Amino acid sequence: MRLADDELGDERQWSIDARVDVARPGIEAIARTLYGSGHDIGSLVESLLGDVRAASAARPAPLRELDVQRATNPDWFLQSDQIGYVAYADRFGGTIDGVVEHLEYLTELRVTYLHLMKVIKARSGANDGGYAVVDYGDVDPALGTRKDLEKLADELRRRGISLCIDVVINHTAREHPWARAAASGSKRHQAYYHVFADRTLPDRYERNLPEVFPEIAPGNFTWEPDMGTNGEGAWVWTTFNTYQWDLNYANPAVFREALRVVLDLANLGVDVMRLDAVAFTWKRLGTDCQNQPEAHLIAQLLRALVAIAAPAVLLKAEAIVPPDQLVPYLGAHQRQRRECQVAYHNQLMVMLWSSLASQDARLATEALSALPPTPADATWVTYLRCHDDIGWAVSDRDADAAQMSADGHRRFLASFYSGQFPGSYAEGGHFSSNPASGDVRTTGSAAALCGISSARRSVVANPTDAQAAAALDLAIRRLLLAYGVVISFGGIPLIYMGDELALDNDVSYLDDPMLADDSRWMNRPWMDWNLAERRRIPGTVEHRVFGALQRMIDVRRVSPVLSGGGRTWIHRYAAPSVLAWAHHHPRHGMFFGVANFAEVQARIPKWCLGHAGLVRPVDVLGSGHTQVVGDDLVIEPLGVAWYIDAAESLVWPAGAD
Repeated sequence: MRLADDELGDERQWSIDARVDVARPGIEAIARTLYGSGHDIGSLVESLLGDVRAASAARPAPLRELDVQRATNPDWFLQSDQIGYVAYADRFGGTIDGVVEHLEYLTELRVTYLHLMKVIKARSGANDGGYAVVDYGDVDPALGTRKDLEKLADELRRRGISLCIDVVINHTAREHPWARAAASGSKRHQAYYHVFADRTLPDRYERNLPEVFPEIAPGNFTWEPDMGTNGEGAWVWTTFNTYQWDLNYANPAVFREALRVVLDLANLGVDVMRLDAVAFTWKRLGTDCQNQPEAHLIAQLLRALVAIAAPAVLLKAEAIVPPDQLVPYLGAHQRQRRECQVAYHNQLMVMLWSSLASQDARLATEALSALPPTPADATWVTYLRCHDDIGWAVSDRDADAAQMSADGHRRFLASFYSGQFPGSYAEGGHFSSNPASGDVRTTGSAAALCGISSARRSVVANPTDAQAAAALDLAIRRLLLAYGVVISFGGIPLIYMGDELALDNDVSYLDDPMLADDSRWMNRPWMDWNLAERRRIPGTVEHRVFGALQRMIDVRRVSPVLSGGGRTWIHRYAAPSVLAWAHHHPRHGMFFGVANFAEVQARIPKWCLGHAGLVRPVDVLGSGHTQVVGDDLVIEPLGVAWYIDAAESLVWPAGAD
C-alpha cells in the first residue's frame, strides 16, 4: 500500500530526525576536538545540522530513493561488479553532452563508476589541470552548464553508473570570491586562508615543509602585494602553486563552507566526492603539515554530516602519502573510525611499475605485506595509471627488507621509465625533480611505459619482423599483467581513459604555452574515437587489449570472492619474480592470484593453491598462463592467473567442459 504524500513527508522527517539523533554525539565529539578552544561548539553543531537538514529537504526524489536503496545495501560499493573509469570530461567527450553521447562505450566496458575530472569551474589560464577552483557551484563553461551536469548524473544513474568528481577542499584559486574578498581587506575572508604580514612564521614553517613541485612552484608561501585594505601586502600559504591559496580549517567557518559545497554537489547527483589533497588540510608548526590528526577528524566529521542528508554518497580520500599513513584515511586508527569509504591504493600502483621494470616482485611483496588491513566497511580504489605523475614511493624499510637500496631503486625506476636506462623499453618523461633529495617523478601513458608504443612503431615499420612482433606481444602482456593484479586485488579497480586501447603519450601539450611546462599532460590524452573503433578489428592492439580487459572484468563481475570487505594476504615464495596474493572474503570464500613479472618462466610449489585454502582450484581467468608440472606450478613469462574453488566458481576457463 502506497503512503500518501503527507504521510511520506512525515516518514521522511522522522528518518532525518532519527539519523540526526544517532549521529549527534559523534558529531559533537569531533567538533569539540577540532574547535573546542575559543568556539561555541553548541552553536557550531546546530549550524552544521541546520545545513544538513536544509540539504535533506532540498534533495530530489530520485536521489532520496537512491538513499533508501543504498541504505538497505550498505555494501553496494564493495561488490565485485563495481568497475571504475577515469577521464577528463573534455578529453573524453568534448562537453558534458558529449560524455552522454559516449556512455554506451562505458557500458560496453561494464563501467559502474565514472570519475570525471576538470568539471568544476576553475580559473582561466594555468589552473593545475582544473584544480584551481573559482566557483564550486558552477561547471567549466567550456563543458556546459550546471543543468547539463545534473542531466548527466541522471543518465548515469539510469545506467547504474555512479558519478565521481573532484572536490578540492585544501585550496581555492586566488580568483575565488573568498580570496578576492580577502585581498580586498575583508578580515572575515582573510581568516579563511593562512595570511602572514611578514616572513617570521612562514620561515619557521618552511623548516619542516617539503616542496610539492620544487621546479614549477618552489616554496610554500607567496607574496601578494595587493593584499589588505591599503594594499600593504601579505604572505599567503600556497602549497601547490602561487595561484592556489590553502584554506584554513582551524577556522570552523571554512569547514562549514566545505560541507555546503559537498551537500550541494550531492543534491546535483554526484555519488562520490574525491577529496583532493585531504592530507594537507591541517597545519601544525614543527611538522610537515601533512596527515595531521585533525585532517582525519575533518574527513570523519564531513562523512558523519553527509551521511545524514545523503546516505548514498561516498567520500574518497586523495591521499598520496607514505604507506603507513595511508590506511587511516579508510578509518583504520587505533580505534576504528568511520572516515572515507574509499581511498587510492598508491602503493600497489608504484609496486606494479617497480616489479615490471626490475622483473622482480620482492619489493612489492615486502611493501604490500606491511600494509595493515582495511576496515570491513571501506575499500581501496586500485589503479595502474592516473592523470598525475608517478612518485616513486619506496620506503627505506621495505627496501631494506628486499635487500636493496631505496635511493638507488628510486633512481633506477626514474631512469628506466624515461627510457634512459640501457635496455629500457619505456618512453616516459621526467616531472618535477627535486635537487635536494635527488627524487625524480615520472609521467607517461601506460602503453608508453609498458613498451607498447615503441614496439608498435617497430611493427608498423617492419610488419614481417618476428622480433618486433615478439616485443609487441611482451609489451601487451606487461599491460595486461598489471591490470590483472589491479582488477583482482580487492576494492574498486579503475581503468584510466585510453589504457583499454593502449593509447600512446600525447605530446600535443607542448604546442600549448599554458601546458608546455607540465609533462603530466603527456598522460592526459584526447580520446581518439576513430582509434577506438579498432577495438572491433581482430588482431589489432586495440582489440587485443580491450578484449582482454573486458574478459577480466566479466570474470570479476561474477566472482563475489573479489568483493571488498575481505582480507588480502601476500604469500612469499622463492621465485623472486612472482607476486602471490590471497583474498579471503568472509561470505564468499578464498581467492588466490599469482603473477610472474619476469620475461622467462617461473616456478613455485603447487601446494601454494592448498596453502591459499583452495580445495578444488580452478583458474577462472582461463588465461592458460599457469600449469602444474610435477610438484610445481609453472607460470608463463609475464603471466597472471586467478584461482578460486570450483565449488564457488561461477565462471569456468575458456574451453573448459
